[in-house]
This record gives sequence, C-alpha cells and structure tokens, in this order.
Amino acid sequence: METEQKIQNIHTLLKVVFVFVPIAAGFDKFTNLLTDWTMYVNGILAGMLPFSTAVFMKIVGVIEIIAGIIVLFKPKIGALIVSLWLFLIAINLMFTGKYFDVAVRDMVMAVSAYTFWQLTIYLDKKKEQ
Repeated sequence: METEQKIQNIHTLLKVVFVFVPIAAGFDKFTNLLTDWTMYVNGILAGMLPFSTAVFMKIVGVIEIIAGIIVLFKPKIGALIVSLWLFLIAINLMFTGKYFDVAVRDMVMAVSAYTFWQLTIYLDKKKEQ
C-alpha cells in the first residue's frame, strides 16, 4: 500500500507540474515577462511563417494553454501531447544552433511528461482491476 501511495503522489505532483507549467508558459507568450520568446524561433521557421514571430508565439501560447487544460481533465491524452510538444520544442531549439541548455531542459521535461503518461496508464489499469 505504501508503494501505491508513493506512485499516486508522484503522479499527482507530475499532473500539477504539467497543468501549471504549460498554462503559465502559454500566458507568458502574451506578456513576455519571463523572456522574449521570439528569440527561440528557428530562423528558417521564422522565414516560412506568413506572419510575425510574435504572432506565432501567441499561437504557441494558446496551444500550450489548451495542452495544460487537457492535462487537467484528460491526463492520459494531455501528458502525451505535452511530451511530444516539448520534444518538438527541443528539436527546434537544437536547430537554432543556440540555446542547447534550454533544449536539454525541454528534452528532460518531455521525458518527465512521458513518464507521467506511463504512470497515468498504469493507474488507470489499476482502477479497472
């Protein structure tokens, strides 16, 4: 029972993180209080956009807010979305030729979100038993 409670506690902590962080980062795409998010957009991608990188980052912000909300209500789906999203962000950062430290951090967060997804699947199966 103690192990199961620890697993549940870890799951709850990861859920809080993957609800809060995407929503907070998403809202910050509109305020740039944490950073100027446009600097993280790969130059090749920026050149292909039909609008400014500022508009692009607002779209990214909306996606991140939605992803956080999905984690809140449908963690199995949301965790996978957040994991893949963070992986794509890390790949984008690597192709900028800069920000490798942030890319590594986002890759670790992607693995953490994947772990949250796996824990969610495990706990859902336990509930069915």
